[in-house]
Amino acid sequence: MHNVHMDIEWPQVSARTKELIRAGAQLILDPPEPWVEQLHEASLSGARMRAVAEDPVLAAGTRRTNWANTSRWALHNIESPGERVPAQLTPEIMLATHDLVRRGLDEASLDAFRTAQSVAWRLWMDICFGLTTDPAELRGLLDVTSLSISTFIDDTVTAMSEQMRAEREELARGTHARRREAVTLVLEGAPIPSARAEAQLGYRLAGPHISVVLWSATPDAAPDLEAAADILARSAEATTRLTVTASATSWWLWLPVDGLGAPDLSSLPDVRVSAGRPGTDVDGFRSSHFQAMTTQRRHARLGATRQIVHYDDIRLVSLLTSDTAAGDDFVTDTLGDLADADPDLIETLRTWIRLQCNTSRTAEVLYTHRNTVIRRLDRADDLLPRPLADTVVDVAAALEVLRWRE
Repeated sequence: MHNVHMDIEWPQVSARTKELIRAGAQLILDPPEPWVEQLHEASLSGARMRAVAEDPVLAAGTRRTNWANTSRWALHNIESPGERVPAQLTPEIMLATHDLVRRGLDEASLDAFRTAQSVAWRLWMDICFGLTTDPAELRGLLDVTSLSISTFIDDTVTAMSEQMRAEREELARGTHARRREAVTLVLEGAPIPSARAEAQLGYRLAGPHISVVLWSATPDAAPDLEAAADILARSAEATTRLTVTASATSWWLWLPVDGLGAPDLSSLPDVRVSAGRPGTDVDGFRSSHFQAMTTQRRHARLGATRQIVHYDDIRLVSLLTSDTAAGDDFVTDTLGDLADADPDLIETLRTWIRLQCNTSRTAEVLYTHRNTVIRRLDRADDLLPRPLADTVVDVAAALEVLRWRE
């Protein structure tokens, strides 16, 4: 049982007012049936409470909690009339918050206690008017009990809200842990039945998949990673997704599609996306993930300024730079002075090679004159250690490595 304490200046209560409060509280513990029904009916009314009212378990839990709170307030005022009633997370309240969270409801479902408070106050006033007809006594009685009831409800709702947040965090941790365990078994090729794995993952293993590693170098990256996952899912037109928290700054994501589309992550400049190739069924689920992991390693090392990198983008570079020293030597030996040349010169040569050495097409793509392209190609040829005509393939590979170092 958890107690909640909040600082507030509490008024002094006269002996006569305490006597009246105790008498009224005793009446509450044996209420007329219509009184209780009004309380429950009010707590389950309104559009925001429809989901609770229509669920028999949640509705019953709300009724139990209503009566637990009412009894708690009354008993405390019999024992210590007029004193502040500390909120307690009784077993009834703990069970109610547990059920609310596991049905996906948020703190709006606690409106029941605010609504019930107004009904309880009207019923309490009826009791008070039956206890005394003295205006001064009545004023003192209503003043202190109004504060008592509202403060007790405020404290209780605050305590329940905190408990619901804790329940959600615990549920998320448990869900992520089970999901991570199932993903690990699938990735390791363990003999876990597909039906069982799919039930634990909440994701179908049959059909197409593309795997992505979402990551960031900034701390507290979870909100940005969540937003990026939403953007990728929308871009890929994926109706479902599987996410696993790999670390505080890295998520694994699977989408049941053949490609990512053209996601715009400009609103999330600190997020990076490293994607594997599309795959099919369990084997594709695995292979796409391992490719995404390889892509992330190269992405971080060679081109972290680029937001989205696919496995095919770094496949050649990955092979060429698996031995860093050998990769550096290859670039230097192949490009020579061209490696330090003007960026326009390098981009012209890279585009020319990509367009199958078509000078006119290169000029169109770069929005420049054909003669300018020819002059740049001649200059690049002069800077290369060996003639371009004899080393086009090597130069293309070296330029690709160089591009990832920019």
